[in-house]
Parts: sequence; structure tokens; C-alpha cells
Amino acid sequence: MAEQYEDRVLTTEESCQYLRITKPTFFKYIRNGRIKATKAGKGWRVLYSELIRFLNGGRN
Repeated sequence: MAEQYEDRVLTTEESCQYLRITKPTFFKYIRNGRIKATKAGKGWRVLYSELIRFLNGGRN
């Protein structure tokens, strides 16, 4: 089931909700390189597969 979401792009808000973390924590993870994200306008975009990788402890 996760395969259908792997290429989905999530916003900052969606990512925070999925991870159940605050925006400041999310931004800290991006700055530290723990989450790979792309700046898009005023917000950030993250692939769903990247959040899964992060939750698995950085393993693919």
C-alpha cells in the first residue's frame, strides 16, 4: 500500500501532521539534514518516501 504514496509530494503542514511533530521541529530536522526537503516558494515540499525513510531511522 505504501508504494502508491511513494512519489506523493507533501507540504510542510502535511508532513508535520504525518510525523506528528511541530513545525519548528520539522524545520530543525531539515536544517540538520535528517529530512531531505525542497524549498518551494514560502514553504517546503517533501516526498512521502522521504518521510518513510526518516521514520525507519534513515534506512532505505
